[in-house]
Amino acid sequence: MECALLGWPPDGPTLRLDHECFSYAGKFVMSQTGKAVARDDGAVVGAVAFDPDRTDAKTLRLRYVTVRHDRRGEGIGPRLLRFVTERALDGEFDRVCIAVNNPFAYEAAYRAGLAFTGERTGLAELVCASDADRDADTYRAGLDRYRERDLCGAERDFLCDRRGRSPPAVVDAPT
Repeated sequence: MECALLGWPPDGPTLRLDHECFSYAGKFVMSQTGKAVARDDGAVVGAVAFDPDRTDAKTLRLRYVTVRHDRRGEGIGPRLLRFVTERALDGEFDRVCIAVNNPFAYEAAYRAGLAFTGERTGLAELVCASDADRDADTYRAGLDRYRERDLCGAERDFLCDRRGRSPPAVVDAPT
């Protein structure tokens, strides 16, 4: 798998994804956000859209992340997020954050090196950021927030499996 930066927000990159294979496909056609993709044998298997935070130009906000439905669970999302985070922090940004709305996305953010800030935003989304503490108590506090919700069976099983655990290891970014 390889990752590629299609462009930063000022570049206005667009990306057409098959809506039957990718969640949020329509969000990637818009030119207001930067885009990066993960490819396997030349085929796009994951994508992320991002732009500067509206209140802090030095913070890059990861807006939409999608992995092809048949490739979920392979670690594509965390590696793609790590790729974008490293490039952002090596460039003009001091901080990277994302609001996640489910425990699977929360775990992916942690695997990408982001951590729960203690904040909520939007529709019960938890904010994870590059400058937040990755200690076990904070990680578990975020998981507990999801346990307060009406969850599907897979989410309940996922959270049950992680009870009492420390944060997952951070993945290496693809080059």
